[in-house]
Amino acid sequence: MRTECQADFVQLNGKRYPCTVSLAMDLIGGKYKATILYHLQDGVKRFGELHACLNAATEAVLSKQLKELERDGLVSRTQYGTKPPVRTEYALTDFGRTTIPVLQAVTQWGNRVALEKGVWEECLYEQVGSGKR
Repeated sequence: MRTECQADFVQLNGKRYPCTVSLAMDLIGGKYKATILYHLQDGVKRFGELHACLNAATEAVLSKQLKELERDGLVSRTQYGTKPPVRTEYALTDFGRTTIPVLQAVTQWGNRVALEKGVWEECLYEQVGSGKR
């Protein structure tokens, strides 16, 4: 019998899932969760560095996704200082590092889809104060 079929449900952290795929997607399948994990695989990043990597994400959404990843034990958060400006760094935990092979497989598949079916575009947005488009 396959592991994912050992019971009708699997439970983790008080949540009940119909299968292990559902559990896995809840942990890494948020709007930016997989992308955050991807960018942390090379080492520690500050909030601003992550935000620069995910420029489409608002600070509030990025913060929410990071809190969920931290709550689920995939990411650790270290805060330096108590008075603003506070420096906060994020890193993969040992559990978070177990996602790297999954992220590599998804990246390879995404690259293949992009090359075979996608169209590459440059980001055209207005630069603040420059008047350029």
